[in-house]
Amino acid sequence: MIFLPLVAIALLPFTLAAPQPAGGVVHAPIVRRSHSNRVANLPKAVEALRKKYGYPVTNVKSTNSKRASTAAIPITDEENDSSYSGVVSIGTPPQNFNLVLDTGSSDLWVATTLCTSCGSDIPEFNPSKSSTYKATSSQLEIDYGSGSAQGIVAQDSVTFGSFEMSQELLAVTNITSGLIDDGLSGIMGLGFASISALQTTPFWEALYNANDLAEPLFSFYLERYVDQANQISTAPGGVLTLGGTNSSLYNGSIEYLNLTGPSSYWLLTVSSVTVQGKTIVIDPLSGLAAIDTGTTLIGAPTPIAASIWAQVPGSTELTGDWQGLYAFPCDTNVTVYISFGGTNWAISPLDMNLGTLNDTMIGNATASSQMCAGGIFDIGIGSVPAWIVGDTFLKNVYSVFRASPAAVGFAQLASGLSSSTGSSDPNPVQVTGLVPLPTSTSASSSGSGNSTSGSTSSGSVSLIENIALSLTLLASVAGCFTLFL
Repeated sequence: MIFLPLVAIALLPFTLAAPQPAGGVVHAPIVRRSHSNRVANLPKAVEALRKKYGYPVTNVKSTNSKRASTAAIPITDEENDSSYSGVVSIGTPPQNFNLVLDTGSSDLWVATTLCTSCGSDIPEFNPSKSSTYKATSSQLEIDYGSGSAQGIVAQDSVTFGSFEMSQELLAVTNITSGLIDDGLSGIMGLGFASISALQTTPFWEALYNANDLAEPLFSFYLERYVDQANQISTAPGGVLTLGGTNSSLYNGSIEYLNLTGPSSYWLLTVSSVTVQGKTIVIDPLSGLAAIDTGTTLIGAPTPIAASIWAQVPGSTELTGDWQGLYAFPCDTNVTVYISFGGTNWAISPLDMNLGTLNDTMIGNATASSQMCAGGIFDIGIGSVPAWIVGDTFLKNVYSVFRASPAAVGFAQLASGLSSSTGSSDPNPVQVTGLVPLPTSTSASSSGSGNSTSGSTSSGSVSLIENIALSLTLLASVAGCFTLFL
């Protein structure tokens, strides 16, 4: 048995892509599923995120010729904005599955009929029914923090939107309970090859390397359902566009910000956060942030999270199993703006209110008003990246992930889409009981611009990039694996 930690990461520059030729666009709808105990499960979600990025755990018990095309893929909203998935087809003939779309990881895996721990609510890929399926003798385990997926390293035909190619994937034979929600079958990682546990090129990046994308990027519009009074299982959740953008989904220009450090996670640097009208300037050394569609919340370093919630009257830090989360009076609209060195992007009060807490969760029966859970939590300190910026923010913008020049872009959503304004529902989702917690033991410096690539300053930025170059290796251990020969 040989254990191979992710110690060495190849950091190769991307070649410039050719100008976009005329061609069709493929948009993938996104679907969202909701969970009946979404608020009660917040401690588990927070702990999973810490483990995913290598943070210490707390006391909580417990992813040649240009064909001139883009793909517009519908997205499914899972469990009131808990995650977003898209339909991926695997095998010949194709078998369709809903996979979580995760810019915070880089591997593709799917539950199979060989899985001994997959419940009946997880649709499974049947390798024996695919004429193009090729298994290897290698087995792999990937730890995502909220659990692990174990299986056989294999290769098969994969179709996403209108794109099809042979792709290395993990055919899962064992999965930790709770790693994925009902109706989901796995994860499609949308990060860079350098953090792949499979040590392979992710689907989107393989398309880019083959010059198959009309533009060297993909983009997201994410719907909002967190403010709905009723729990939902799945709902239309937006659109992922591979190889382009959809101008009908945003207004104005896209503000691109150069990645901070190497292409691993989609890393930017938070420069400031404005809360209830007061601006908190972020030291560049504390601002490195992963932009992660596979994460529900926003994780901020301990002192910054405390400063953010200190601006909200009546807010309180939770303790025990809820350590790291903050509560605030439900009748308060929490207004937050975040900047990565350019525009101050608004986060709707709707996304800052995750739902009501009961006295057991708050740990304070004397609270004078009904309390709600906040969308920004304390992720801890001392790890890289320092921030994890998830869907609490990304629902408020049109986001673009560009390979060359490597950058993340944001634009204002078009009128009528998920808005960055409005009042929070004082009680969007009622939670009356606390579910038992799991017992798993598993684990201004940013470049900115307004149309192409951003500019970076020397000095502190150079230091950040050097830190990112060396310490991102530590963060990528969150995708660590064990290879059996």
